[in-house]
Amino acid sequence: MHALRLLADRDLRLTEAPPPPPPGPGEVQIAMKAVALNHIDVWGWRGMAFAKRTLPLTVGAEAVGEVTALGEGVAAFRPGQRVVPYGGMTCGTCKHCQAGRDNLCENVAGVRGFHVDGFAQGLVNTPARLCVPVPEGVSIEDAACASITFATVQHMLFDNAKLEPGETVLVHAAGSGIGSAAVRMAKAIGCTVIGTVGDEEKAEKARALGADHVVNYNVDRFESIARRVTGKRGVDVVFEHVGAATWQGSLLSMKMGGRLVTCGSTSGVSAETNLMMLFQRQLRLIGSFGATVRNVAEGLDKMAQGIRPVLDSVLPLDRFEEGLARLESRRVFGKIVVTL
Repeated sequence: MHALRLLADRDLRLTEAPPPPPPGPGEVQIAMKAVALNHIDVWGWRGMAFAKRTLPLTVGAEAVGEVTALGEGVAAFRPGQRVVPYGGMTCGTCKHCQAGRDNLCENVAGVRGFHVDGFAQGLVNTPARLCVPVPEGVSIEDAACASITFATVQHMLFDNAKLEPGETVLVHAAGSGIGSAAVRMAKAIGCTVIGTVGDEEKAEKARALGADHVVNYNVDRFESIARRVTGKRGVDVVFEHVGAATWQGSLLSMKMGGRLVTCGSTSGVSAETNLMMLFQRQLRLIGSFGATVRNVAEGLDKMAQGIRPVLDSVLPLDRFEEGLARLESRRVFGKIVVTL
């Protein structure tokens, strides 16, 4: 079978690999159909692995496929069924896994495509408990964006920030995969959305997505516009994943008692925080990492209801590295999906 393997930093090779054995007890075997690209793929490609890994490594952290075989004891799936596999190799037995908080697993063995072999290969064996069926009417390309993109946004906005209809939300990097999904999910429940982007072309696309106000952060101060739009009150929720470059402005954009939820730090991991402003204005800062298997199912349900991911482009497997380079340089609006 084909497998896209990372041999060294920035050295990807499409290779031939032996197929996996038949699935073991509690496992399914999946014929992979598509992989969606994320910053975690860029980090791994650049050598920014934050835990031990062994190269060569099969890449691909977010994907969709079709069940080809069932291991002993698996009754929830059938051959030919489309499924989205969860990329976190969780234990399934610790108190957090048992409570459905997979992203707090105490014994996680790594993330597929980053620490252990990922999904950019012909066949993959994985625990059936970590698979979610794809609803009818959801395309392969859209479903490929469920396990990280849609699930992360679902967990950030609704599990953590508790976003409610009618609230105002500031979405940073509205042209990114999760940013564009956040715009659509927030608009779907009647929120007012302020989006930030880096150029006028992305600004037009963000408006077309439904963002009510769009700020080119290279031209205007988003915190000033956020306060003006809200009559100096500030926004209810900040959807933050940029990090140091936007942190101070994000805090200044918030209303009294506002919530900031963050899942990333692409512009830097350290930023100063005005603690007096934090406690006097009773701001709530919420860290959010990954998502749960339940969130993957919720994201797929939203796709079935018509809230689709924004697809920048669909590429063949041999152009995976081109997609990573575009994502690294931010020459993308929405998601890049690679078909196998």
